[in-house]
Amino acid sequence: MAARGAGAAGEITDHWVLGWGRVELERMDGGFCESAARARLDRGSHHHHRVSLVGRTPRAYRRDRGYDPVGTGLVASLARPGGNITGLSNRSPDLAGKRLELLREALAGVRRLAVMANIGNPSPLLEFREVQAAARTLGIEVAPLEIRRAEDIAPAFAALKGQADALYVVFEALMNTNRTRILTFALTARLPIISNNREFVQAGAFMSYGPNLPDLLRRAADLVDKILRGAKPGDIPVEQPTKFDLIINLTTAKALGLTIPESFLARADEVIE
Repeated sequence: MAARGAGAAGEITDHWVLGWGRVELERMDGGFCESAARARLDRGSHHHHRVSLVGRTPRAYRRDRGYDPVGTGLVASLARPGGNITGLSNRSPDLAGKRLELLREALAGVRRLAVMANIGNPSPLLEFREVQAAARTLGIEVAPLEIRRAEDIAPAFAALKGQADALYVVFEALMNTNRTRILTFALTARLPIISNNREFVQAGAFMSYGPNLPDLLRRAADLVDKILRGAKPGDIPVEQPTKFDLIINLTTAKALGLTIPESFLARADEVIE
């Protein structure tokens, strides 16, 4: 998302927030190097730590503002965000339903789905509810695993008692911090994990389907450029993802004894072997 306003000592500061990332642009003498910003965004430096570029160029640091800009009150609407903010959301309508459809294509025998989410965080809670609604539509029974802290993870798996065919993890900071623990429990329980995060799949989850983040970041640089050229952030519609990636960890599938249709594997954007 992007916002604009006055900073300390009267300096003009522009803010861009994208999902888990935030870029702050200081424009003190009307100068801004878009190419440097775009290069920094393309390299993904915003993901994990604060970075600085020399002179009148961006500083970036990670900041979690949630997945849904409207649902969390960040903007008034996607079409007319209002105030001093606009940008890109990594949410898209029906993504939860699409993930479940893909899961059922890959694993035809899924009848009962465990869904794990940090319900103390508004954005994961929203997706948690969307997954349950989508599962009902598809005739899949849901076993909700409500997590608020790391200590809740082990009891949640114990409560399942093996009565689930797969696990949907609503990925966010708490899940990321404890992903090794979650993956270990899931592998022990022989539960394939589907999520919205490709890094989770690279770490050992079964599959993910979600927005292509490099594409979002490149589009964000275009929005920043528009704002710095005089456009009012509140008048620029919030954009949604248009490019999505299906990632499958075939090594995990084999470890779990899963047989994935070749036609499904052929549709994947990336297969980890």
